[in-house]
Amino acid sequence: MKFRLLAIAFALLTMTTLSAQAGEEENKRAENAVRVLKEIMMAPDKAIPKDLLQNAHAIAVIPDVIKAGLVVGGRHGDGLISVKTRDGTWSNPSFIALTGGSIGFQAGVSSTDVVLVFRTQRGVDSIVHGKFTLGADASAAAGPVGRSATASTDAQLHAEIYSYSRARGLFAGASLDGSAITIDNDANQAVYGEGVTPRRIFEGGVTGVPNPVVDFRDRLEEYTQDKGE
Repeated sequence: MKFRLLAIAFALLTMTTLSAQAGEEENKRAENAVRVLKEIMMAPDKAIPKDLLQNAHAIAVIPDVIKAGLVVGGRHGDGLISVKTRDGTWSNPSFIALTGGSIGFQAGVSSTDVVLVFRTQRGVDSIVHGKFTLGADASAAAGPVGRSATASTDAQLHAEIYSYSRARGLFAGASLDGSAITIDNDANQAVYGEGVTPRRIFEGGVTGVPNPVVDFRDRLEEYTQDKGE
């Protein structure tokens, strides 16, 4: 009996340790996404227009997207996405992954930060279902940069998603057609628990959210609120 109790205690300790370790990577991803958001807002004249962020239906931030080839190749990165709720606030974020879509003009750069600004509800609905491809399941275009969100081309005017990348501290619109966005179910379960779905996360049906993940949502609230500027 004593041996069994010790075995049970050891098993519980192991599960707790593994659970803590499972969330560490996700917390780091959230912290990196918050870092990117902060750095966007530090340069309003040379970054994503604030009014575009304020009117977004969803915002995805994928820090440190690693290039798998030179000029021609693929990319992969892990990040977070939050959606605008019915009451106008930002949801808890779901973890996502971006795969594909080489960015040729950034040859030689080891990694880039990617930001996706969803301009329609259709784009949000696509990600809720688990996976979609930019340019195929949702129209995408390189987003405008600077204080004004005025689109300069017909492609931009009709785009459902604006895409951006940043290398060497500079944000610029980037074409990411062909890139696949998928829900990272393993990361979501590590943070929110077994069986959780993106819809449940977005609709506020989760509890016990770690502080770094909450901070991503709160930073979006802070940076996109209309202060009458």
